[in-house]
Amino acid sequence: MLLESLEANAGEIMNRKPWFRIMVLLLGFGAGFMYADIYVSAARGNNRNDGCRENPVKEIDRAIALAKPGEAIHIAQGHYQGTFGIGYLESDHPLQLIGSYADNFESRSIARTPTLFEPDNAAAGKARKAMLRFTRAIAGTLIDGIVFNMGMRNAYSLNEGIVPGLDTGRLLRATERPRSGNSTVEEPIIQVVSAAQGGDLTIQNCVFVNGAGFAVQAGIRSGNVRILNNVFVGNRMAAIEVYGTCAARGGPGKSVTCGQVEIAHNTILFTWSRLKDMLDMGYGIRVMTRCAYNIHHNVIGGSVLAGIDHTRFNPDEWLRVEDNIFFANKKADIEYSPASNTRLNIMVEQFGDLAFQAVKGNRRVIPGKLPINPRYLEGFLNAAYSEQVDFNPDSQANLWREAMGLNKQGKITSQVTMFMNRYPWKDALKLFGAVQGAGARSF
Repeated sequence: MLLESLEANAGEIMNRKPWFRIMVLLLGFGAGFMYADIYVSAARGNNRNDGCRENPVKEIDRAIALAKPGEAIHIAQGHYQGTFGIGYLESDHPLQLIGSYADNFESRSIARTPTLFEPDNAAAGKARKAMLRFTRAIAGTLIDGIVFNMGMRNAYSLNEGIVPGLDTGRLLRATERPRSGNSTVEEPIIQVVSAAQGGDLTIQNCVFVNGAGFAVQAGIRSGNVRILNNVFVGNRMAAIEVYGTCAARGGPGKSVTCGQVEIAHNTILFTWSRLKDMLDMGYGIRVMTRCAYNIHHNVIGGSVLAGIDHTRFNPDEWLRVEDNIFFANKKADIEYSPASNTRLNIMVEQFGDLAFQAVKGNRRVIPGKLPINPRYLEGFLNAAYSEQVDFNPDSQANLWREAMGLNKQGKITSQVTMFMNRYPWKDALKLFGAVQGAGARSF
């Protein structure tokens, strides 16, 4: 490639006459000397190609290895799960991942030509990592137009939490061994590790479905995080969690803002709890420490606990919540802790009493034409957990334990009618543009 030739001979070029240097540099800039974007195609790519538009590579991880900071990776439609089915992507430098191109790279549509990153269950036996992980530099990173589906990598029960019409039972935790295959990987879908450097990050026009951990979890030292126009369905613990990692300054009790977080025009549905007992976690958005949040024009529904979690004592004046639609969040629209050992379940009708920087235009509306999978919705609305305790202190086994100085034992059997069953990813695509004025817009 021209870029490689120019870089390899940079020293020789700079020793030539001035007119020659100027000619070569102009030629280089005209041919993309500064940046050479990488192209990926599952249908016609080869990982031995150079990654130009005419000769794309086959897998996204190969493109990441080729791309330099500042270069964009354009990904055609198709199913991806990494070279040799490794099942994850990782980068120590900023990326621009732009997906859902047609095969000729002349148009984009996540509905018609989706780029799908979908690892299978065998990938869980090769690596147990976040699906897309940033370990160091992120400044200028863009993730745009990709479907991330963890539903095939997860493990599911064959006999518990069965919902007629869905193709799996309940999610099996990482600690639960399935009858065959590998256990669930509970890492986030997109993760920015706490040690990563600061900088701006944008995630837009994507779908996050069936994530067994957080859909997006990021620790930022500085910069702006913008999560815009995405669809989140059927994820565990929280759809979005962004927290600051910059050093504290000014002494005890001083609040420090590491960065700004804008969460806007997302559709966030069916966020499940940490455990199948549905007693903790299950938030659409978690307002975490050391970040200022602007949360607006989202549709947030079907959270097992609350649409927004504001219990980490981030200052109220750092939070804007405006023009969002809330519905069917089982415990609260906002779970709020104004002081230690205090938790309040706040519904939309009570938002006017909150001392946030801004809180207006929020409303409770059940979108009547929201294209949700009807069987999944019915299972979620009726989801219930039960326990049965079998303890007989006078059984022969327990009397023997008592005689030997051992504790008596019983057995607890638990059942749930539904817990994070796999959601059909193609149904999630229908949610773009489904609600006028809020949620993910058409893309």
